[in-house]
Amino acid sequence: MKPAVCLFRSAGTLCALAFLSIAGTTLAAEPAVHTGAPVAVGNGTARVVVTTNGMNEPESVSVVLTRDALQGLPQVQGEQMVWEYSLPMPDTGPRTGFDHVVFDWNPVGHIPEGVYNVPHFDVHFYLISGGEREAITFHGEGRELAMAAPDPQLVPAGYVIPPDAAVDRMGMHGLDPTGHEFNGQPFSHNFIYGYYKGELMFVEPMVSMAFLESLPEMTTPVKQPQRYSYPAWYPATYRIGFDAGKGEYTIALQNLARFD
Repeated sequence: MKPAVCLFRSAGTLCALAFLSIAGTTLAAEPAVHTGAPVAVGNGTARVVVTTNGMNEPESVSVVLTRDALQGLPQVQGEQMVWEYSLPMPDTGPRTGFDHVVFDWNPVGHIPEGVYNVPHFDVHFYLISGGEREAITFHGEGRELAMAAPDPQLVPAGYVIPPDAAVDRMGMHGLDPTGHEFNGQPFSHNFIYGYYKGELMFVEPMVSMAFLESLPEMTTPVKQPQRYSYPAWYPATYRIGFDAGKGEYTIALQNLARFD
């Protein structure tokens, strides 16, 4: 009888495993793509895209541009030297911790001279609301508090925060001096951290127009701080690429991990 009992138990075990496998498959979410409303940029559009894994966790947060978004962009008009496009997050899918994205087009670049004064895009992923962002200022009585130095744990090793990199309605910019643009080469792309009142409240891939027009495909590690100010899914890498089949550029935060 023992062999029969063993066979029965083995069959039962297999059935139980099969049932658990089916149940697990039923409970797990399918990898998905969630898309925010498109916004007109140039002759095309830009939108935020969040991709998820089978656990319904965010794997990437991206700005996706149609190819014609690089044509028909506005140029400097009087004192207006930067053009802002506010991109909403998707209404569906898991929350990433990012409230909205501000996609800036700089037709003649910005300071520092000789570094970022080339046509380029600043892609700000904000952890604060649009209203809080609009209230950011480095003038008046609150200037000292606004420019308070963040805890060193909020700043990646090697990053610097120049005092002249404080911009109203945006924040203070933490820069990586190992970037090509600070070492005798043309600016192509880099990764920025933003601060206000001592808190880290945006992350920002920057990319030049010339680099996008080269139809790139690159992924590079993100230098990370020891901790963050706001709970969110933060990137270990960022990607800049072009999909010839779809005719789209992607600027993505990737390999996301939750930090509370």
